[in-house]
Amino acid sequence: MGRSQREARWFYLLSTPWAIGFLVFGGGPIVASAVISLTNWPLLSSPHWVGLANYRQLLHDSTFWTALWNTLYFGAGSVALTLVCTFGLALLLNLNVRGLWFFRLVFYLPTVTSGIATALLWQLILNPDYGLLDRVLSLAGIPGPGWLASQDWAIPGLIIMSVWGAGNTTIIYLAGLQGVPRTLHDAAAVDGAGWRARFCHVTLPMMSPVIFFNTVTGFIGSLQAYALILIMTNGGPGNATMVLGLYVYREAFQYFNLGYASALAWVLLMLIVVITAVQFLIGRRVVHTEAARGGA
Repeated sequence: MGRSQREARWFYLLSTPWAIGFLVFGGGPIVASAVISLTNWPLLSSPHWVGLANYRQLLHDSTFWTALWNTLYFGAGSVALTLVCTFGLALLLNLNVRGLWFFRLVFYLPTVTSGIATALLWQLILNPDYGLLDRVLSLAGIPGPGWLASQDWAIPGLIIMSVWGAGNTTIIYLAGLQGVPRTLHDAAAVDGAGWRARFCHVTLPMMSPVIFFNTVTGFIGSLQAYALILIMTNGGPGNATMVLGLYVYREAFQYFNLGYASALAWVLLMLIVVITAVQFLIGRRVVHTEAARGGA
């Protein structure tokens, strides 16, 4: 038996438990959800086959369209703000200063904080009457916008909150920055490039695969967000923070409308697939991979 055959056997042997686990705990529920989405199942009675009726109902459901817009709004805003803030934070944490380990620890701690604790904390920070953020704004003579109590500012408040637990993204950026060869910066400096030119023409191209990874995973995570929103606003005020994940939860576990909830879940899945596919198409043009650099 050749080496390649032994490696192939070990591959199939070691990956079999994962494959079985996925088929039993992942593949089965996925197929069941697709079937349930074609039924009317109030949970307390037997399901009835209705075909595509649940999907046709979505077209006339104003709450669905509101939730779809809020999901895209929150997803795009959360990813954009998180990527910018965490990348800047990673640049600072990559500097050679005393006590750097302490700052890295402090900025990562919110990631391991309980979700409920995070929600309660940010309810206090964004409180329109005595919130910390409004007090800081008042020092500059800026009146607070109301945040979670305002239909216009509730989503922006949640977007600001989403940056709180971005320690994982910062760590990934930091690892990518430490992998950028110092010789490239030195060569650019010898050629007369300033720090802006080195950042734009050395750091960003070398970090583009990391930025792309964080963008894709960030969108996937933010589009599915609902737990913190459920605790902080429960979709209010006036459905201003109703997102698809929360709408699925409400239809399934509050109204026990499993058929309609499954249809919503499949629409959310298709939305994530489409956005991810678009990101990969764009990534082919803007991401500088090792293969692309070698081919050039």
